[in-house]
Amino acid sequence: MSDDPNDGSRPRLKRDFNPVPGLAAVALFAVLALVFLQASFGEAQGFEQGASITASIGYAMFNIDAGAISGAVVSGEGFVVAFVLIAVALDVAIDGAVFLAKSEDEEGGIGAVLTDGGREIREKLRGGDD
Repeated sequence: MSDDPNDGSRPRLKRDFNPVPGLAAVALFAVLALVFLQASFGEAQGFEQGASITASIGYAMFNIDAGAISGAVVSGEGFVVAFVLIAVALDVAIDGAVFLAKSEDEEGGIGAVLTDGGREIREKLRGGDD
């Protein structure tokens, strides 16, 4: 413990730091910027006129022959994989939100801690009111 009365009153810069991780990040950024700036990309390609990507995804999800239903067909299997991965990620996010919002009981639990801002725990640790 220091004898200085202002020791904890303001932030201080850390003087014994290691600059290697920061320099490595800057070097990685420079390499990636150089690679992307020097890369040549082909001509942009789109889908044929009148092709419905959403219909193709639906046909692929339910294993329906898209050629028999509509004229302009886009291969939707690649889109289905991305669609399902995003759906799983959103489902996990909603499940996590419900878990965090759910209160286990009145005395404690994650819901009580989150809804009171931790006041009850702080009062128990301090042994009384502020």
